[in-house]
Amino acid sequence: MKRIALLSDTHHSLDTRFFPYLENSDEIWHAGDIGDISIIEKLEEFAPIKAVWGNIDNQDIRLQFEKIAKFMCEKTYVIMTHI
Repeated sequence: MKRIALLSDTHHSLDTRFFPYLENSDEIWHAGDIGDISIIEKLEEFAPIKAVWGNIDNQDIRLQFEKIAKFMCEKTYVIMTHI
C-alpha cells in the first residue's frame, strides 16, 4: 500500500515539521495554493508529486498543474481540486 502525504495551502512556505512525514511517503499530493514553484521543487526531493493549482497560484504553477487532477491510485479513482 502506498503512503500518500496530502497537503494544501502552503502559501509560499513549507513547514519543516512536515519533513519526517514526507520522508516516508511514496507520493505527495498537493491540493492547491502552493504559492511558489520552489515549494514543489522542495517536495520533489522527498517523493513524486501530484498537484493542482489554487486561487493564489501564479501562471507558472497554473501552466505546470491542472485545476482538477484525475488519476488512479491502487485501483482507486481520485479527483483532486483546491476548492
